[in-house]
Amino acid sequence: MYTKITRSGGRQYLQLVEGYRNEEGKVRHRVVANLGRLEDLNPAKLDPLINGLNRAIGRSDNTAFPVEIESSKAYGNVFALHELWKDLGLDRALGRAMRSGRRKIEADALVRAMVFNRLCDPMSKLGCLRWLDTVAMPEMPAKVEHHHLLRAMDALMDNVDRVEAELARQIRPLVDRDLTVVFYDLTTVRIHGEGEVDDDIRAYGMNKETGGIARQFVLGVVQTAEGLPLMHTVHPGNVAETKTLQAMLATVLKRFPIERVILVADRGLLSLDNIDALTSLAEQGGRTLEFILAVPARRYSDLVETFRDMAFDETGLAEDRFAGHRLIVAHDP
Repeated sequence: MYTKITRSGGRQYLQLVEGYRNEEGKVRHRVVANLGRLEDLNPAKLDPLINGLNRAIGRSDNTAFPVEIESSKAYGNVFALHELWKDLGLDRALGRAMRSGRRKIEADALVRAMVFNRLCDPMSKLGCLRWLDTVAMPEMPAKVEHHHLLRAMDALMDNVDRVEAELARQIRPLVDRDLTVVFYDLTTVRIHGEGEVDDDIRAYGMNKETGGIARQFVLGVVQTAEGLPLMHTVHPGNVAETKTLQAMLATVLKRFPIERVILVADRGLLSLDNIDALTSLAEQGGRTLEFILAVPARRYSDLVETFRDMAFDETGLAEDRFAGHRLIVAHDP
């Protein structure tokens, strides 16, 4: 049996209809009951009939059906990120850099999932697993476990140079032709715990956060004037900042179309000791190294004799030579 809505004289009626076969085996139907005008029917009139039918077959009343609410998976944010990921060519870059016939995990998809998690709801690896259960991530493996994420990170580290080179190639069109301004700075990241591993970069050094000695590693970031990150560097916690500059500059010059190199730094990052090495590095591409260096001496006392004979103008500026370089001093009484 089933319900049927019929029309007569401009009105609609609800009928209970039974289907059957006649003696010739043909399908026919007949009206079992007329339930009334459709516009006059409401739950108060129909629920008793529905409940009676439910009771006849051992079901609960219509008004007592349990309601189960299941949450849907979020799709909007990860879909937008996925399209950007493809438009920027990051999927192709990771695929080329991390291609391996021996690896049985989809490392590039897992790395993408962890990147999206950092953008949408930053969590740990275990937190990322919980987050994946709440989103409809496109093109993901059927089952992702904690060790899969760890193995994807290992694969990323094993191919870090190739990955960064491929990513640099993809973002080149987003960088201005001359790459006129590049910012590079270092910070320290403290580490808690006393465990050690082979080739451990965690070492005791001067921590920028506390101003004291701490177990740490050093993180460097290179970005454009617009804030577009180009690359990052990781160093042992006891490294001297000046020793990181040459390797960073060599990598940036190799990956990006830089025509003019001007280094602006304080004494912590750029010293007279490494200017010669940096100059020869810049000259390899037919460039000339230009730099603005604050306090180009190991001790202020090295500048005493130079300062003694300086003649300051009415604005408090004076110019001289120091260690073969142009020295400009701004004096504030």
